[in-house]
This record gives sequence, structure tokens and C-alpha cells, in this order.
Amino acid sequence: MRIIRDFQFVEPRDKGASVAIGNFDGVHLGHQAVIDLARQAAPVAPLGVMTFEPHPREFFAPDAPPFRLMSAEARASRLEKLGVELLYQLNFNAALSSLSPEDFAQNVIADGLGLSHVVVGADFCFGKGRSGTVEDLQRFGDAMGFGVTIAQLMEYSDNTVSSTAIRNALKEGRARDAAHMLGHWHRIEGEVIGGEQRGRELGYPTANMSIDGLHPPKFGVYAVLVDVLDGPHQGSYHGAASVGVRPMFDGDHPNIETFLFDFTGNLYGATLSVALVEYLRPELKFDGLDALIAQMEADCLQSRAILAAL
Repeated sequence: MRIIRDFQFVEPRDKGASVAIGNFDGVHLGHQAVIDLARQAAPVAPLGVMTFEPHPREFFAPDAPPFRLMSAEARASRLEKLGVELLYQLNFNAALSSLSPEDFAQNVIADGLGLSHVVVGADFCFGKGRSGTVEDLQRFGDAMGFGVTIAQLMEYSDNTVSSTAIRNALKEGRARDAAHMLGHWHRIEGEVIGGEQRGRELGYPTANMSIDGLHPPKFGVYAVLVDVLDGPHQGSYHGAASVGVRPMFDGDHPNIETFLFDFTGNLYGATLSVALVEYLRPELKFDGLDALIAQMEADCLQSRAILAAL
């Protein structure tokens, strides 16, 4: 998959694609349906996705609480697995955000990227102030020479499948509901960083990862599936993970700490993908280390049973 970041400097080989447009945070089932429509609309054209970095919400409200379900790198990896050939990950800046809907259609879609077809969700808005509608996009496509398909919104359990609905499910610890809307387990990906090694001292060494910039799921302990994506220990494992601030040790900065079952080795610097399967319990502050260790043992037994049943 090739990544194109500027619509003004595009090689001829990267034009003519059939493209799904959106932010694709989470790459959920609704997003996947839009991508499938782009694949079907022009089967001989390259399959592409147009998205934006930073996320427009981050650009306009940089101090707002983290909301992203996945990093740009994790999103690109997921899109590549879906067969996307061209990722137009456009730099979202003041110039792009100030384009009128018509200018966006002409300068970006028609002239800059030379797209043959675009697919958007029924709630898609574009251009300065999000003033452009799907009806506007169809009208511009007719005039400027690109096809337009409008994808209907998908529903799950009487609710529209959306990144917002998935964030709400994760906030409430409903990992399986989030997975049903995503079409895959919700994953936290990142590099293993150094910690205070308390887990090692307790007999439960953990791989510590930052969750900075990501929407935090409900704090607590989860049964998890773990993929080590690189390094000498590359492979898939079962485990248990704690997401939160570690109240037992008066922590105040959220992270995720993952214990891999039946594993020995050093994971520092490796990239992990941790899938949240089931929420077990909230974070707790115990009376002492013996009580903490006993609870960790119980958590691991419960996690093993849940993961064995998958």
C-alpha cells in the first residue's frame, strides 16, 4: 500500500482510483462497507481510501480529551489488510480546511487526485465549516467527471455503527459490543516502554505501553489477546492486561500493562498489539501486596478460561 500525503503532488500511477472518503477511526464495519462499495464501483481501478491527518477534530480542538480509537499507523495497517492499495492520508491544515465544498471537489478530488469514483457515508459533510452535503458531492461529481456512491449507515442493536458508539461501548467496558461493531477486537498498539518493574517483583512481569492520544477504555483488568509484531518473540499470545493509573501505587498517568501467559523474554522496544476481549473488574487498591498477588492470580485464571473458550 502506498501512502500519499499531498493532493498537489501526485504521480500519474496514483490517480484514477476508486476511493472511500472519511476519517476511518477504528475501521469499523460501517467503514469496511464503504470500502467494499468503492471496490465494487470501479473494479478495474485501484482501491483507495482518503483520510486526514491529524484528525480534523484534533486540528480544531487540540486541547480536547483524547478520542481516537487507533493511531494513524494502526489505521494504515488495518486498511492494508483490507486490500487498500492507495491511502490518501492528506495533511489536514488551515489551507485544506478553508476550501469551500466546490473547491475541495475540484482541487482535491478531480484535479489533484484525479479520482474516478468516491464513496461516502450518508452523513458525510465536507468543505469549510462542513457545509457540503452528499447531494452537493453528487452534483459536483456530475459536473467534474467523477462518480459518487452514497453508503447507507449500518446499525447494530438498534444503534448506528459509528466511532462514537464504539467509544461509548469501550468507556463502559463492553469490549465485545465494541468488537461486534468493529468487526474485529479493539486493539491498543504501541512500543513496549520501560516501567517501574513492580510486576516483575511480584512474579507477574508486564509489558508497559502508553495510551497517550487514544480514547481510554474503562479502567480495569481485561482478558486480552496479544500479538508481538516484531523482534525475536514475534507471535501470538494470551494474557491479562490492566488499563489505568495503578491506584495501588498512587499512579496518576494512564497506561496499559500486559502480562503474557507462558512467556519468558525481553520485550522492551518491541511493538505489541493488545486486543481487549473481556472486562474482568475495575482497578482496586488492596490492603497489601499479598492480597494484590492473590487477585492477580485469580484474574489470570479467569482470563485463561475466557480466552480458551474463543
